[in-house]
Amino acid sequence: MNTTVLMVEDSPSLAATYKGYLRDEPWELLHVTTGAEALEVMKDTLPQALLLDLQLPDMDGMDILRHIHAAGMPTVVVVITAHGSIDIAVDAMRYQAFDFLTKPFDAERLRVTLRNALDRQQLSRMVEVYKENFDRDSFHGFIGSALPMQTVYRIIESAAPSKATVFITGESGTGKELCADAIHKQSPRAEKPFVVVNCAAIPKDLMESEIFGHVKGAFTGAASERRGAASRADGGTLFLDEICEMDFDLQSKLLRFVQTSTFQKVGGSNLETVDVRFVCATNRDPAVEVDNQRFREDLFYRLQVIPIHLPPLREREEDVINIARAILTRCADEEGKSFERFAPEVEVLFRSYGWPGNVRQLENVIRNIVVLNDAEEVAMEMLPPPLDALSLQNLGALREQVYSRAAPHGPEPGTASGDSAPAELDIKPLWQTEKETIEQAIARCEGNIPKAAALLEVSASTIYRKRQAWEAQEG
Repeated sequence: MNTTVLMVEDSPSLAATYKGYLRDEPWELLHVTTGAEALEVMKDTLPQALLLDLQLPDMDGMDILRHIHAAGMPTVVVVITAHGSIDIAVDAMRYQAFDFLTKPFDAERLRVTLRNALDRQQLSRMVEVYKENFDRDSFHGFIGSALPMQTVYRIIESAAPSKATVFITGESGTGKELCADAIHKQSPRAEKPFVVVNCAAIPKDLMESEIFGHVKGAFTGAASERRGAASRADGGTLFLDEICEMDFDLQSKLLRFVQTSTFQKVGGSNLETVDVRFVCATNRDPAVEVDNQRFREDLFYRLQVIPIHLPPLREREEDVINIARAILTRCADEEGKSFERFAPEVEVLFRSYGWPGNVRQLENVIRNIVVLNDAEEVAMEMLPPPLDALSLQNLGALREQVYSRAAPHGPEPGTASGDSAPAELDIKPLWQTEKETIEQAIARCEGNIPKAAALLEVSASTIYRKRQAWEAQEG
């Protein structure tokens, strides 16, 4: 892909100078003299970089910068002006300008600044792609960044566009219906119906009618004709949850439906044809069910085109607290309570507990706490069974783990461990530590504030604003 740099400069002599500075760079350089021309060019050609003069004959260059920021354009902006000031720089950085050049500047400064800007933009794109595809902490209702969940997210994304049948396995409470819903929402069928049939919750003698529907008088109590889930899901997705609970005889009819996309209502004689995408789930091991002749082998292989296994919560230790915090915020909001956080020892207990009921159990525990208590912090004494017994048995060990997390390097040399008090620390005021850190970063970046800001993971405008405040205090 060619790299395009758009220069907005109304002075012919300066424009010619800048073109000379950049003539040996491997970029396509476009030049306009007004803000209106720049906006017009960007309608058709989105430049990778914009060299923007703030003093334009028809508008303030800041208006263009605001437009780029509001539109979310992936264009990196270098501002140039003859009227440099901290206020202007802060305004420019607030709208994500990469750097701020005050006229006059030499060729090397311009070239280096544009190279850095383009390199930063390329790195940002790579980071966004990485985060989008490999480091997501949430996905269609799922919360979690653990490696097993990243695998689940990628399978869902790959499988969703097709019509291939998906077979979801996982323990109770791991989010199998959420997974099926994510497949539907990610698919081209997202605007069509998502119909759920829980095969474990419906009596066996009613299951066929639930799936295929029935005609009037088909059986006692069938006072009128009824559409089944198959008809309601036409064009969309039919999710058969706990499919291993389905009656063995009905499985043959389901197999025929999956193979032909046709079915008959109970008591009817007409064949109906629908366009349905099948997603199935079970908390059992389907291979074991097949071996024990409780699940048809031909149906199993017809359904398990794309298998997805949802990991239990005990294999996602790093996700437990993030999920718990999200649930706490939601439950506190729903119940009108004040909870904002968990006590450190509660978080340690949550990480170490096995969660046999998985996310569903975690949600029930937090809902119990929120309904029966009200405070800003969830404390150990608020935990319901069985966690309350564990907390009493392990309180000392939990608090020791909290201390070790806060001080992973142990006591300072020369100090005693155990009950003796730690040595008093030499603590500076927070603003002074912050100032020293920022000034050291700027010095190491040779005065390049945007680069220092990137390394400190803050915006450049934040650094400009803090420096202005410090200068005002010292003045």
